[in-house]
Amino acid sequence: MSLLTARHPSRSDRPGPASAQGAGPGLLLALLATVVWSGSFVATRDMADSVPPVQAVFWRWIIALLAVAPFAARPFWRQRTLIRRHLGLTALASLSGVALYNTLVHQAGLTTSATNMGMIMAASPVIMAGYARLGGERLGTRRVLGTAIAVLGVLLLVGKGSLTVDPSAGDLWMFAAALCFASYSALLKRRPAEIDQLAFLAATFALGALMLAPAYAVSLAVQGGFPATPGTVGPLLYVGVLSSAVAFFAWNKAVSLVGAARAGAVYYLQPVCVALLSYALLGEELGLAGGVCMALVLGGVALSSAR
Repeated sequence: MSLLTARHPSRSDRPGPASAQGAGPGLLLALLATVVWSGSFVATRDMADSVPPVQAVFWRWIIALLAVAPFAARPFWRQRTLIRRHLGLTALASLSGVALYNTLVHQAGLTTSATNMGMIMAASPVIMAGYARLGGERLGTRRVLGTAIAVLGVLLLVGKGSLTVDPSAGDLWMFAAALCFASYSALLKRRPAEIDQLAFLAATFALGALMLAPAYAVSLAVQGGFPATPGTVGPLLYVGVLSSAVAFFAWNKAVSLVGAARAGAVYYLQPVCVALLSYALLGEELGLAGGVCMALVLGGVALSSAR
């Protein structure tokens, strides 16, 4: 709205009790998505040696699509014309957030720890800030300083306490995954409000599975399949049902209730959750240097997102 058309808000324009009442549930939904996503890094690392990355991601989205289908079928069919009209945006979101991002995360799990994966992903707001600056947004001193602190924490993390960075292959895969997640988040802001969240979710899941199908066929022919055991099926059900269907829906709903900035502040708890789960379930030690890096990453992203 320009200054020429601005007006004083009427009583109907002002935020009412509903918006205040939605803050609590919105933050709880953001926390739910963050904790569930933290567990997905542990599950991904746990099955890295038994399930090829492309096959794991393909079945993840097939399971996720089956999980949301009973709830998304009707709104998807009702809005099929609207979704087709915005197919380009939906396909780009699916490519970056469904197909590429998760494949890179599973690939990273082969050669880096779940703790490193969580902390590198926590620095993805740095890339989001870069997108915002390219879009003409002024970042401000606080945001630039917070971004610099977070970058320092990540550099110390991958350099194992030194600024002489010698990242593992898994760390590099996670940096690429963070870039894809930031791109997905930027595209998510452009989703038309009239498209139902479940319908949009189902569309991205279906497109992502289709994009992964050729790579899945090649992996199956070259690497062979994987055994269906509790050690492979259990993690796949977790990342398919909880990390994909439940967490994505909870996150999108949280953003609609409290906005991306407030939901994003909760997301910064992810490296703490990942480190605790990795220690409890995988026996990964964080150490003093890792704790310092975690404090820098969390402090930086919190400072850059504070209002």
